[in-house]
Amino acid sequence: MSEHLRFKDHNNESRIFFRRAIIAAALILCLLIVLVVRFYSLQIIEYDTYVTQSDRNRVQVQPLPPTRGLIYDRHGELLAENRPSYTLSIIKEQVLSVEQTLEQLSQLVNISAKDKEDFYKRLERPKRRRRPYEPIPLRYLLDEAEIAKIAVNEYRLKGVVVEAQLVRYYPNKELFAHNVGYVGRINERELKSLSPEDYQRYNGTDSIGKIGLEKQYESILLGQVGYQQVETNARGRVLRVLERIDPTPGQNLHLYLDAGLQRKAMSALGERRGAVVAIEVETGGVLAMASTPSFDPNLFVTGISFENYKALNQSPDLPLFDRTIQGGYPPGSTLKPMLALGGLEHQLVDEHYSVRDPGFYQLEGEERKYRDWKRYGHGHRVALKQAVAESCDVYYYDLAFRMGIDRMHKFGAAFGLGQKTGVDVPSERSGLWPSRRWKRAVRRLPWFPGDSLNMGIGQGFVLTTPVQLASMTATLAARGVKRQPRLVKTLGDAEIDTAPQVTVMARERNWDLIMEAMEEVVHGQRGTARSIARKASFRMGGKTGTAQVVGIAQDAEYDSEALAERQRDHALFVGYAPADKPKIAVAVIVENGEKSSTAAKIARKLFDYHLLASPRAIVPEEL
Repeated sequence: MSEHLRFKDHNNESRIFFRRAIIAAALILCLLIVLVVRFYSLQIIEYDTYVTQSDRNRVQVQPLPPTRGLIYDRHGELLAENRPSYTLSIIKEQVLSVEQTLEQLSQLVNISAKDKEDFYKRLERPKRRRRPYEPIPLRYLLDEAEIAKIAVNEYRLKGVVVEAQLVRYYPNKELFAHNVGYVGRINERELKSLSPEDYQRYNGTDSIGKIGLEKQYESILLGQVGYQQVETNARGRVLRVLERIDPTPGQNLHLYLDAGLQRKAMSALGERRGAVVAIEVETGGVLAMASTPSFDPNLFVTGISFENYKALNQSPDLPLFDRTIQGGYPPGSTLKPMLALGGLEHQLVDEHYSVRDPGFYQLEGEERKYRDWKRYGHGHRVALKQAVAESCDVYYYDLAFRMGIDRMHKFGAAFGLGQKTGVDVPSERSGLWPSRRWKRAVRRLPWFPGDSLNMGIGQGFVLTTPVQLASMTATLAARGVKRQPRLVKTLGDAEIDTAPQVTVMARERNWDLIMEAMEEVVHGQRGTARSIARKASFRMGGKTGTAQVVGIAQDAEYDSEALAERQRDHALFVGYAPADKPKIAVAVIVENGEKSSTAAKIARKLFDYHLLASPRAIVPEEL
């Protein structure tokens, strides 16, 4: 057994140990070299990069939203203001689980499915739209009880903040909903339409003008966003403000609109569907612009509920529809003074030219009878003043036939028919003032003489908006001086120019004749609007009109009771006052109002208020 014993070889073991030690030392040295190189890279070469990243974790840039500009009426009454509101928000970077946090919050305050849907939309916005550590709104308009619940549970709601913000508020609610408009949350389509520069302007705010002046003057009302650099701790709590650039508030708008006159218009329309537009003759400023029914714009500011929007959108009365600029109505007889002026200018008629009116008009060689509104006509000799005052259709059938479509179209276009007036609210429609070219292009038919006859009494293809009729009337009242209707008088401290847009040329005597005829409409013994002249301390000029909604057989009579309410004639009136030196021009339409006196009485109320009432701002009751 001893033969097999082997003694230790100390030399060999020493050599093995030494080699292993060398390898280990080399390995350690290599690791130290790598560590030193990496340390050098971090501390020297990439120092600036990592210092910046460190500062970003410690120092954050927060946007400071500007205060939105206010909107006032002509007397200084506030129409759109900003009110403080408490908003529940979540900072994504500070919560472990968004879903878990939402679940916790749902147990404390009411959070609807719509709130969550809107929250996730904001959460998923591109990085250039949402900054890190920027609070994402979840619920607006928290009450005191809800704020208290959040405060008590703050210790277990990391990343949840309650912020005080300014929210748009419209104290007059339905009164100015269509023309002042409203702001609402920015949607994806609007986000995509923003330029890169505008992205910066909307940091810190989720609201944008949707309709009306809020949309038209969005860039002016919005202001410029500010920024502040703040130092935060590991929990994201602000320790101190390092630098601050204050936001620039938006400019205020001062309007021509008169809140008192607007209230009078809305009250006069009442529950009826219709529209009223009143224009200051001297400037073109819009004094009142009412469309009924209306709606409460405050419902849209922080997001309207599905139930409320469905009720508005599906209402047969169309409360969201702005009839003043979007409603296309046959103008009926309200066009007759303008067409009479055209006949005078083209020397087709004079003040003595008369027609025989048996109650109908026939084109030579045709059997069809074009009926007058008065069954047995207006007499054997109807001249211009009587034709305007009593609204004789036969006189205008004859005038339209002799004038022809080309001259009618050109003369009406000079008053702005068939064109947008340019009033400073979006979504205005141009109406329709037809021509040969239009009918050939759209209907693929030639223009017939009968088309001219219908056009001569404001029927047929003709469609106008209430703001067009008001602008036309103001141009008549100003003896041809046409000004662009405007709601905004001053932007900040700068007043907007109201220079004439165009002048409709006509002989002075012809203007006198037309204005005398329009005065006869109201103050003449047989004037169609004579009922509104009672107890008036000033004289007015005007023209009534009715517009058919459905066609009636040639030999049939109009029977109101046989028609459904929405198939009855529209009632219209255009006019100005005082007659000698017009200050205000008005256009009124009452849908299915039938009698033109219905619209004329509304106009009289506006004349009385503007000319006789004390022009003071009426401050609404606090809500």
